[in-house]
Amino acid sequence: MATGKLTIDLDALVQNWRTLADHTTGEAAAVVKADGYGLGIARVARALARAGVRRFFVAVAEEGATLRQTLGPGPEINVMSGHMPGDTDMIGDLDLTPMINSYDQLLRHLESLPGAQFGIQLDTGMNRLGMEAAEWSALRDIAVAQNPTLIMSHLACSDEPDHPMNRQQLDQFLAMTEGLQLPRSLAATGGILLGEDYHFDITRPGIGLYGGRPFEAAAPVVRLDLPVIQTRDLEPGETVGYGNTWTATEPTRVATVSGGYADGIHRILTNRGQFHFGATPCPILGRVSMDLIGIDVTHLGTDPAELTLIGEHQPIDDVADTAQTIGYEILTSLGARYDRRYSGG
Repeated sequence: MATGKLTIDLDALVQNWRTLADHTTGEAAAVVKADGYGLGIARVARALARAGVRRFFVAVAEEGATLRQTLGPGPEINVMSGHMPGDTDMIGDLDLTPMINSYDQLLRHLESLPGAQFGIQLDTGMNRLGMEAAEWSALRDIAVAQNPTLIMSHLACSDEPDHPMNRQQLDQFLAMTEGLQLPRSLAATGGILLGEDYHFDITRPGIGLYGGRPFEAAAPVVRLDLPVIQTRDLEPGETVGYGNTWTATEPTRVATVSGGYADGIHRILTNRGQFHFGATPCPILGRVSMDLIGIDVTHLGTDPAELTLIGEHQPIDDVADTAQTIGYEILTSLGARYDRRYSGG
């Protein structure tokens, strides 16, 4: 086969959820937006539901519709974009719970779906989604009278434990929810690791489920192996790839693997990233192109059948560091051409 093999360990995913749930004073939900962080929302969500997750978070109503079709009735599906124009039928028919972000959304929801459940998202300083303090103060009594299922906000700097923004947002969240006898949620993965003050009633682990920072103790969930299509010997002075960006200075054995930026392997890895053969690193030579990448295998003494980009010797965040990005982007960029293989779950 000429496509990469993407192996997803659902047992490791569930283990990560259980570990984070054990660190949580209240209920641990699960964030499965962006197609389960690129790993397949159906398989990811079913494994988590079997493990005991009863509350899920997605970004938009369309994701919620897919998730409801996967899980069936029962689990709560929270939509963080709220109740947008055109979402009413999906929200009502599929029993989705929008996190209301504004007066307009609240009005739309109460008028179009009277009695349907909803939550509230508050802005505590991230300036992204949610009601700011003044708007919330004006609407609080009206909203609370409708018995929202959850009051939530989102931390901006939870992956930096010592950042003063964490305490600032916690204090703001406490002030905005003082006196309410409703479930509250502030912490995603990073917030869980900040400690119990940030946990409240419900936590929302996301990237930590999938093996990424800041959950350093996470079990690895993803492995990506690319097949070698051809190998060749280069003499000094010969070049590799588009633009002649790498030139051999000594005899070099080059393996060409099937994969490239069309598969989510970032072009910035050109002449700086590496694959692995077992524990042995093998540098990328020349440009990462759409479908093919040259790899130095001179030092192996053998021609490998495949090489590993993501695995035990180079987890997602190591690839992300080299690509000057974050593990989230590495995962959610994983392409559709891979042969996806699920284990466990």
